[in-house]
Amino acid sequence: MTPKTYQQAGKTISIVYAIAPCSLGYLLVATTEKGICAVKLGNEADKLEHILNQEFHQAHIIRDDHTLKEWIQAILNFIAGGEAHLNLPLDVRGTAFQKQVWEALQKIPYGETRTYTDIACDMAKPDAVRAVGNACGANPIALIVPCHRVLRSDGSLGGYHWGIERKQKLLTQESKFLKDDSTP
Repeated sequence: MTPKTYQQAGKTISIVYAIAPCSLGYLLVATTEKGICAVKLGNEADKLEHILNQEFHQAHIIRDDHTLKEWIQAILNFIAGGEAHLNLPLDVRGTAFQKQVWEALQKIPYGETRTYTDIACDMAKPDAVRAVGNACGANPIALIVPCHRVLRSDGSLGGYHWGIERKQKLLTQESKFLKDDSTP
């Protein structure tokens, strides 16, 4: 869904969300009738709800932990290292460039990383490194679009909207899962 559609639709959009505790704090998953529109991580459930309400202030928002139980469980399995890929329906808003970056991020294999420069070059836009970083920071669906797998050119973690500690934990978990999975 485009930003303009969200603005024009206003209160006609219904969003259902659920929150669950996880090894990264709390996980919030929000959906429209088309798919997941937000995945957020945080230390406090009420702060995640506040962020969701600010981001979609014109939408009709309802919490329903039961309806989203299967999707929440799939994401929790991913966080725990039991799922290498999340194939869930999405309904994200962003510019054409942001969507292009997010699609490129979804192609990064589980347990691997890329640099912002790698992503820009893969998109045939080598001068757009900073814009790639901005698109990563604007990613509304953490984990499903794995922006945690993008590093600085020097190999350092760089930033992560949901906290550098969470980024490190996710990368460590993915690396550990791959090592455990490859043991005969």
